[in-house]
Amino acid sequence: MDNYIVSARKYRPMTFDSVVGQSALTQTLMKSIQTGHLAHAYLFCGPRGVGKTTCARIFAKTINCLSPLPSGEACGECESCKAFAEQRSFNIYELDAASNNGVEEIKNLIEQTRIPPQVGRYKVFIIDEVHMLSNAAFNAFLKTLEEPPQYVIFILATTEKHKLLPTILSRCQIYDFNRMSVSDMVAHLRHVAEQEGITVEPQALTVIAEKADGGMRDALSIFDQVAAFCGGNITYKQTIENLNVLDAEYYFRVVDFLLDRKIPDVLATFNDIVNRGFEASHFIAGLNSHLRGLLMCRDEKTVKLLDTDEQVRQRYYQQSKRCKPQFLYAAIRRLTDCDINYKMSQNKRLLVEITLIEIAQLADDDAPSSGRGPKKILKPIFSTLAAKQMVAAASVPAGRHTHQQPAQPSQAQSRPVMNVASVSISDIKGQMDRKAVADTKPAEEPVACIGNGQLDLRTLIIAIKQFAERLPADKVALKMRLNQLDPCITGEKSAEIVAENPAVAEQYRQLMPSLCNYIAKVVGIDSIRLDIVIPEANSTRLLTKSQLYGKLKEKYPVLLNLEQELKLHL
Repeated sequence: MDNYIVSARKYRPMTFDSVVGQSALTQTLMKSIQTGHLAHAYLFCGPRGVGKTTCARIFAKTINCLSPLPSGEACGECESCKAFAEQRSFNIYELDAASNNGVEEIKNLIEQTRIPPQVGRYKVFIIDEVHMLSNAAFNAFLKTLEEPPQYVIFILATTEKHKLLPTILSRCQIYDFNRMSVSDMVAHLRHVAEQEGITVEPQALTVIAEKADGGMRDALSIFDQVAAFCGGNITYKQTIENLNVLDAEYYFRVVDFLLDRKIPDVLATFNDIVNRGFEASHFIAGLNSHLRGLLMCRDEKTVKLLDTDEQVRQRYYQQSKRCKPQFLYAAIRRLTDCDINYKMSQNKRLLVEITLIEIAQLADDDAPSSGRGPKKILKPIFSTLAAKQMVAAASVPAGRHTHQQPAQPSQAQSRPVMNVASVSISDIKGQMDRKAVADTKPAEEPVACIGNGQLDLRTLIIAIKQFAERLPADKVALKMRLNQLDPCITGEKSAEIVAENPAVAEQYRQLMPSLCNYIAKVVGIDSIRLDIVIPEANSTRLLTKSQLYGKLKEKYPVLLNLEQELKLHL
């Protein structure tokens, strides 16, 4: 037990040929060594655990090898290679900038550059996590980095290249290391398992590789953890149990239920997942990733973007045949919205359940429109008609009567008007700007008749508010204006609305055909006439105190009596 070494160290590559997943970079470094075109400073950058420090050590070992092989690799037998393997080489100097980021440490490093190598040709300085150096340390290092002695080579390694100063970047040859693919990591893990005498299931290695997120060091650490848990026989079931990973079978099952519109089965499966201790947000992110995989399998050009093993890829391909692109686009959009709103939601579980129900309803309405009929829309989950009527009824201004009202010419005349635009369906069709009408046309949904065939104020207000709710989402200002309208009935089949200015009146005119048609259907009559009233320009002028008091006395005669009794003067 005392001699146990973790796999990440035990199976660390010692040659360029054994480095996993970075063939392009390793070949470039080997050719530069063979041709003798060595730079004085290199920058290795990329995610954690992808081989930056490992390649730096191999590079330092290879350029100091006294008898390199014909392939360009180090021999491993000379004095320099043995000193490197036994970690006693004085030609390689490593500095961890995360804990040695001050000016004094850089000054000590610069002092070391003045001592030439005793064995080999180069002295290599590897600075790991170089972005952690302070600005003062960077400035102290600049001159030496630009013009070091001929026998000195600097190799800087970092996971955050954007934090380095431009003056540092300009002095280095930059090598960007990539994340490792799942297939490369699975192959290396299989090799490690064979060396250790451990039997593994291929799906278990895939789970480990996906959990590592492109880092080989993380994959080997997870492999050691699972191997200790399984006792030398790594199975898929034990792996997902030990790593607390949600089984991919759940996602395949949920998608099948969604496509079959088996909403109770979907909710029951989601409940099972939550009871197993998984967060709902984790399930949403996983399902979204699963749908993305199905979308990639729809085309042979994008199937390679699905980074998984061949067996799982075949399952994705089979299920993708059942999914139409429109369904996948809409489902991914709804899951993304759910993921964004999850943290702000007060009832997170209900948010996820409603999202799943909406996606299940998409399965029937994902066919593209032929252009000859109305565009299909998502069926509402719950009936909102009653709720809208209650809200609209509650917003009817006080003093209005819900029964049919006779024409009120005096009320209409009391409004100062500049012009009255009388609009009906029959006389406006040929004058409308069709493009503007198309931009403000509400969604076409079935219209429920809630009136008794007679125009009354309550039904009129409800109809206008319902019409406003059906307008496109980008017509927010127009929706607000319609919701705040205070209409006035002027006849059996006519009413009057007020526009603040000619620009608003023009917007109302463009809506008139569809608005009148909608109100007529809600009320239960064959047609309706709406008049647009625009106030006079001087009707909004400020009144003096005397004028305002005079209007108050006209409206409230009791003020006149109070003035006479108390002998008040303004």
